[in-house]
Amino acid sequence: MATSAHTQPRRVAVFDFDGTAIDGQSGSLFTRYLLAQGMMSPLRLLRLGWWGVRYKLHLPFRQGEARELVFGALGGRTSEEVDALMTRFHDEVLAPLYRPQALDEVAWCHGKGMVVLLVSATFEPIAEVAASRMGVDGFVATRMERDERGRYTGRVDGPVVAGAEKCRAVERWCDAHLGAGAWVLERAYADHHTDAPLLDAAREARAVCPGKTLAISARRRGWPVLDWGEGKEPGRR
Repeated sequence: MATSAHTQPRRVAVFDFDGTAIDGQSGSLFTRYLLAQGMMSPLRLLRLGWWGVRYKLHLPFRQGEARELVFGALGGRTSEEVDALMTRFHDEVLAPLYRPQALDEVAWCHGKGMVVLLVSATFEPIAEVAASRMGVDGFVATRMERDERGRYTGRVDGPVVAGAEKCRAVERWCDAHLGAGAWVLERAYADHHTDAPLLDAAREARAVCPGKTLAISARRRGWPVLDWGEGKEPGRR
């Protein structure tokens, strides 16, 4: 990325959320939460399950479908009620799942003068609370559409922030907040093989508790693997 000869670019560290910052998947956990609260019908749950099967088997699927199925269970509620529900879900379910090493790593990156960004396919209201909890400088996540009254329509607004879209979302945020050409992606932390484009875009990549596919890619590309599982040390930076 081009920068002025007299200006050093801002260094950015990006953290994935599900499976990286937390030991769990916020989407599936939120679905279970809605089911326990009596807000998720068995039929809608079956449709979500079928989406998950297609995803795992690499059959045709649409990224936004699962998010829209979840939001469809929240119809009839105001956006304030939905946002408050997601905040309660975060505090009750996700808060105990944060990896201490992830929070330490955020602090370490800040100590090195980096701008720290959270990027996730999760819903924006959840990511907003998570960003505050982690103490990062900003976040990008999947946005759900609102109508002229500010109510959620149940449709995804723009692309789901997953896979290669994470790279584009990070670029848009950094260009808007730091200036085009005034930043560089110094570090990226992620756990899933679909995050490989994001890791590959960083000067330094860290595979956190990676699945089998990402672990193989990490070995091939020389990316350090951080074991942030329960009771484990942070690992080398």
